Amino acid sequence: MARELAALQKLLWRLVTAPSGVAEGLAGEPDLGADRLGAIIAGDERMDPAARVGVYAEAYFYRLLEVLKEDFPATLEVAGADQFHNLATGYLIDYPPTEPSIFYAGQHFAAYLHTHPIADRVPFISELAGLERIVLESFHAADTPALDDAAMRTIAPEAWPAFAMRTHPATRIVACAWRVDQVLRAVEEDRAWRTPAHAAATIVVWRRAARVYYRAADPAESAALALADVDSGANFGAICTAIAERAPAPDDVPGLIQRLLIRWLADGVLIDGNLTDGKIVDAAR
Repeated sequence: MARELAALQKLLWRLVTAPSGVAEGLAGEPDLGADRLGAIIAGDERMDPAARVGVYAEAYFYRLLEVLKEDFPATLEVAGADQFHNLATGYLIDYPPTEPSIFYAGQHFAAYLHTHPIADRVPFISELAGLERIVLESFHAADTPALDDAAMRTIAPEAWPAFAMRTHPATRIVACAWRVDQVLRAVEEDRAWRTPAHAAATIVVWRRAARVYYRAADPAESAALALADVDSGANFGAICTAIAERAPAPDDVPGLIQRLLIRWLADGVLIDGNLTDGKIVDAAR
């Protein structure tokens, strides 16, 4: 009985998720024609068995469409509702869900847009979708105690240079060729968005108290956080060196290091370097 139920569930899954509809799904089931489907799915004068399965197929697609709209509101705004519907359809055909959780439904959406013809008209759209996905991943990332002012005060001053630091699992260092953070901010604040500047930028994404934040970082901060974002992290001495090498005002290096450290500790973007790994993320890939 359990084996028969599992086989039935798999069959319905194949029919419901067939890219071009239930009819295509039936055509791909050599041992199951439309006439035999009635032995499994009851029909009536209103709907035959295939039409009944079609109801579930449409519900499945529209649920995924709503998930993508919720996960990529700025991309939806830029593309427009009709175009976004078409993009979602093509995406789900090329990248059908493979995980039970809907969290993973849009994990390849930015990569899909990167090679889609829409990128010729809206060249920043894949990076915008990538940033939105990274914001979502930051929200769902593992929770690990962040370094804060109190934690740093427990470390002897002479031990600071060798103290290892890494970015928090919820922190992302995002390399962008467009200022897509400005588009996302405008949509979030219900303001009219404009085509962003085609200018390289590093966006820092982090989570604090169950809320995700993001901002553009200057070269000194970008270099320092990128150093802390590799697998092995970096000690505080190396991070200070990275800041000094890219500081806009050499005379203000100590002050810049202090300001950045205060900001990082307040935001919770760093952890003890011995705790976990981090990643550098490219928004368009």
